[in-house]
Amino acid sequence: MSSKTSSAAPQARQAPQPTAVTTSVSLRGLRRVGARPPFLDYLVSLWDYRHFIFYDAQARVQTGNEQDRLGRVWLVLGPLLNGLMFYLIMGVILKSGSGIDNFVAFLIIGVFLFQMSTRAITASSRVINANKNVIHAFQFPRASLVLAANLRELLSNIPVLITMLILIIVLPPSEEITWRWLLIFPIVALQFAFNLGVGLILARVVSVFNDASQLISYAMRLWMYGSCMFYSIERFNDMPVVKTIMEYNPCTTSLIWRGKRCSTGAPENGGPG
Repeated sequence: MSSKTSSAAPQARQAPQPTAVTTSVSLRGLRRVGARPPFLDYLVSLWDYRHFIFYDAQARVQTGNEQDRLGRVWLVLGPLLNGLMFYLIMGVILKSGSGIDNFVAFLIIGVFLFQMSTRAITASSRVINANKNVIHAFQFPRASLVLAANLRELLSNIPVLITMLILIIVLPPSEEITWRWLLIFPIVALQFAFNLGVGLILARVVSVFNDASQLISYAMRLWMYGSCMFYSIERFNDMPVVKTIMEYNPCTTSLIWRGKRCSTGAPENGGPG
């Protein structure tokens, strides 16, 4: 018994030992999980998600007011009621439309188009926090959510823009249709780009500091009253500093420029444009 054990011991000692194999691994192509890709690669990834962006925006437009009995009618009825309210307060009671020939058209253009910026910027600022579970579960460019929110507001405002133009033609003093009305397309495109830029910035700020979302509504309201939607910028001729600040307000410049193109109600020297 002892001899068998002693003979098995040398065989165990002579078993082959595993040899270490060294391999070189290149880390050049690796990237940290969740790291932001280079800018051009990020734009390419956004282009790859273009179908998702469009269909998400289209679906949310179709289902946005489905719980209301009037449905999409509220897309037009909302700015109409806002315009009527501001006309009664600013035009009838406070008479802030002095110096503007066609105050009705000027007010309609301001209220209808400013609401597009308000809805787009507000929705974009909250879209990251509202979709945190989706962001954690899937790998995709977060900017696609902001882009989809802005595209959704652009699509939903198409009937609003059509209604706006019809009201400018119908309500007295009616405006004549000229070739300059075609400039509404590049102007709305510039407004879309501006809304997208502000939305991207605010979406990042709100995702880091959520309390900032509570301040956006107040900031938008201050921006609205400071954008010459209800009065002529010529009121500030005696205050050149205030007038200069208002002229550099992108919303003021855009609204006055649109008023010049679509209606004679805007002041001729209302601002740069």
